[in-house]
Amino acid sequence: MRFLPRLIISATLGIATFLTWRLLLRSLAAGQGGDLAPKAEEGFPLTLDTFLHVQQLRKKRLRAFCSRSGKVTMLPRSREERAHLLSSLRVSSKLDLLYCQVPSTGMEEWQRLLQKLEKENVTLPVPLPYPWRHVPETQLSKYNLTEIEAMLGSYTKVLFVRDPFQRLISMFMQGMGSSPSFSSFVQDILDSEQHNTSTAWKPLISLCRPCLVQYDYVVMFGFLRQELGHLLRRAGLPVDSLLREFTDTQAQWTYSWLSEQMFSELSLQQKQQLSHFYRWDLAAFPFSSSFLSGLLSTPET
Repeated sequence: MRFLPRLIISATLGIATFLTWRLLLRSLAAGQGGDLAPKAEEGFPLTLDTFLHVQQLRKKRLRAFCSRSGKVTMLPRSREERAHLLSSLRVSSKLDLLYCQVPSTGMEEWQRLLQKLEKENVTLPVPLPYPWRHVPETQLSKYNLTEIEAMLGSYTKVLFVRDPFQRLISMFMQGMGSSPSFSSFVQDILDSEQHNTSTAWKPLISLCRPCLVQYDYVVMFGFLRQELGHLLRRAGLPVDSLLREFTDTQAQWTYSWLSEQMFSELSLQQKQQLSHFYRWDLAAFPFSSSFLSGLLSTPET
């Protein structure tokens, strides 16, 4: 009989966990489209089932965006065009992984993790039988068309996304640019929009070409440790001890506060121009909590 209270507690916790999971899926299906940001501060465990469901929602939203946006969906035959379109795409031929390199999205930790896995000679359970395996080249555009098509068709493809406004704050905090204030930093970006905009703050749609590359996973800053854990374990990679480097969940709380402070520094015109500049990202990805989303009236134009 002394085990009865413990059994009741265990059963209660099990029911609570199940109900929380069902409520989360219901809220996601109701329109958040895979945006976990509203749950970030609750520290809830991201189960494999929830992770896979969220991935379905994010990719469904992305496919809907691509179907109406008219973005490039075919790989060009010209080497020069491919070099331009694929300039941000990187590969690990040893781990059969392809990803888009975008600053301030958790990329630094991800690349350190891959370097450790490669250095430790981690092998995949069923590696792909390609002749270029272990080639040190990481830039996708450097391979020939046949190799690129094979990689796009068979590698595990990962897209890292982050609220564009928080990306800007992160780059400003890292000292990118020479502007003394965040407002002037934003203005410099807006002024350069018609020119050769730096890769650092280009929209993700322009950098990662998600209408051309059919990404298998869309992972979001703020949940990288949990999402990448599921992703890499499904790929058969032993990564649990290496995921501790990802501190984006803690950083997300800080940036949520910073966003409110720095958004108030901008003029209404700057806010509207930023929203227009990142309109494709805001339409394609679930940034419902972004300060820029509320200013986006017609993202498809």
